[in-house]
Amino acid sequence: MPVNLTVPQESDVHPVAGVDIGVAMAGIRKADRRDLTLMRLAPGARAAGVFTRNRFCAAPVVLAREHLQGAQQAGGIRALVINTGNANAGTGATGLANAHATCVAVAELLGCAPAQVLPFSTGVILEELPLARVVAGLPAARDGAAGTGWLAAAHGIMTTDTQPKCASRRAVIDGRPVVVTGICKGAGMIRPNMGTMLGFVATDADVPQPLLERWVREAADASFNRITIDGDTSTNDAFVLIATGQGGLAIDEAQAGAAAAAGPVEAAAALRALIVEVSTELAQMIVRDGEGATKFITVRVERAGTPDEAAAVAYAIAHSPLVKTAFFASDPNLGRILAAIGYAGIDDLDVQGVDVWLDDVHVARAGGRHPAYREEDGQRVMKQAEITVRVSLGRGEAATTVWTCDLSHDYVSINADYRS
Repeated sequence: MPVNLTVPQESDVHPVAGVDIGVAMAGIRKADRRDLTLMRLAPGARAAGVFTRNRFCAAPVVLAREHLQGAQQAGGIRALVINTGNANAGTGATGLANAHATCVAVAELLGCAPAQVLPFSTGVILEELPLARVVAGLPAARDGAAGTGWLAAAHGIMTTDTQPKCASRRAVIDGRPVVVTGICKGAGMIRPNMGTMLGFVATDADVPQPLLERWVREAADASFNRITIDGDTSTNDAFVLIATGQGGLAIDEAQAGAAAAAGPVEAAAALRALIVEVSTELAQMIVRDGEGATKFITVRVERAGTPDEAAAVAYAIAHSPLVKTAFFASDPNLGRILAAIGYAGIDDLDVQGVDVWLDDVHVARAGGRHPAYREEDGQRVMKQAEITVRVSLGRGEAATTVWTCDLSHDYVSINADYRS
């Protein structure tokens, strides 16, 4: 069961003007399931994205990068097409040809150029995309497209997810209403090295392209690049930020970068914060729905010498199978946390300056067990569904936070049976 994660309701999801979404059953891997999603964008919409750094990146990742780079010359991005059930990764030249053919088919249906279509896939690696099924399913997705299709799309991009993941906000910024809505999928093969597994966030604000490209990186770094379930970076990770310009708020790039805290600067900061907030909620949903997860764990590293040091220690703890299995067992075997800190790669770390807490319980001080620590206090915290591990390195002022989950028997079963 997901950890303190509720299924989003239609009433909680706000449509984004300029985005229509349709979902179809194409039978890509299994019959009678929603597995093909089409997002149609209004003319003038802008998009920016970040993608996996896995060298075996999927064919749609290669093509989506190319299309985003040439979007201005092509007249802007007009559509996104997403399939589940097949990753179209490790498929060589055939995979690239199938991804391109998918874009061609979408373009013919919508009356745009193939270069104005971004393709995305998720599912099994090293299997050829069933192109004919994808193409056959596209007309139904187009015909069903509507501004209210976000939650259906959240269902339609799931793989081993147990629940759809959708987050939405409405706000008034600089006296103008604005909407930010997003969906994502992911439950396993989760250690984003760019953004997320598949994530799409859109706003109806008008945001200049350079600013959008900066914000998508910053939002990813603050959210999706701070989660891990199993330490595996997927071949298909992609996070796209869309600004349709169909609402009342317009952000001026020059004003947004100005030093003075005038209204437009504050408006840009408020919109950026809203995008980061939605992205963070989505990222945490992935961890809460991690394959077999029973605990949601926040790892906070403080007083590091550099941000990279803080991240290295946080991820060493969050990735450790020994730490994660101890959390699953509610076993305060906390020496495993100290061991992970010690092998995180800080060669000159002075362990005498390290402190560790479990929530409010001070576990370790000056390189050893805190004199006041009691096993029953550790057990009390470890039995909780949500736990915070806080580490102070005593080296500087840098800090970071990573979100992870425990590692259970069910994780092994889910992944052992994934293709059956």
